[in-house]
Amino acid sequence: MNAIRVLVVDDEKPARERLRRLLSRDTRVTLIGCCSGGAEALTVIRDARAAAAPVHLLLLDVQMPEVDGFAVVAHLVRECDPEDVPGIIFVTAHDAYALRAFEAHALDYLLKPFGDQRFQAALDRAIRLIRLGDTDTVLDRMRALLSTVLHGDTSERSLSPHSCPAPGLDRIVLKDANRVRLLPVEQISWIEADGVYVKLHTRDGKVHLQRGLLGSLDTALDRQQFVRIHRSALVNIDVVEELRQDAHGELVAVLRDRTEIRVGRRFRARLQARLGQPL
Repeated sequence: MNAIRVLVVDDEKPARERLRRLLSRDTRVTLIGCCSGGAEALTVIRDARAAAAPVHLLLLDVQMPEVDGFAVVAHLVRECDPEDVPGIIFVTAHDAYALRAFEAHALDYLLKPFGDQRFQAALDRAIRLIRLGDTDTVLDRMRALLSTVLHGDTSERSLSPHSCPAPGLDRIVLKDANRVRLLPVEQISWIEADGVYVKLHTRDGKVHLQRGLLGSLDTALDRQQFVRIHRSALVNIDVVEELRQDAHGELVAVLRDRTEIRVGRRFRARLQARLGQPL
């Protein structure tokens, strides 16, 4: 990877200028701009992505008027493919409660006021992770942070990076014109992304359409049961009968009903980790 493309987002001009000066000392990065708010930042990020020169790293203030840092994260999680998700170093004056959430889920954070050495340590760590290309980890951390902050889960257990994961969803709400049904997740064989909808394929061969994003279900469901094996597919591990290689050497998951789903290259490690055995 060439120079890391960095975008600074902070509503305070002195803070932006200080970050600009600190970044100018590091030849590994290229500062592509400084934004004074979240809405402006999202426009820059989208334009950069369209120009095939995506932002690699955001230095993102949390407390900003109108579109704050968490709103920016929400838009990125919703809009971006995993390979286009930038790393984020949060710049924050938040209290100790919020810092526990950052410690558990954020790539890194800078607590205002911060020293030059602390900034450099955060930048070094972010560059190292970005160059490793572990975009799934970055996206998972953003989703987890957003869930913690927006849903107000303030318990020490949920915020600790070493805590046991909370149970996943056990029912999915399906709304029809005149009724609301509850679909037990164990009845689902696999879930398929379809634009702003997901298709829930059940063991009885039926397909239920629900408005939502696959990434949201990936975060909400029990990852011991549902594994993301492709950017467009989550599978219930209990219905995977075999894995085989296609003519191109790619893995294909074969379900009990003989449905075949390709295992994306960047999701193979996740499946292998779930199985606890090499593939």
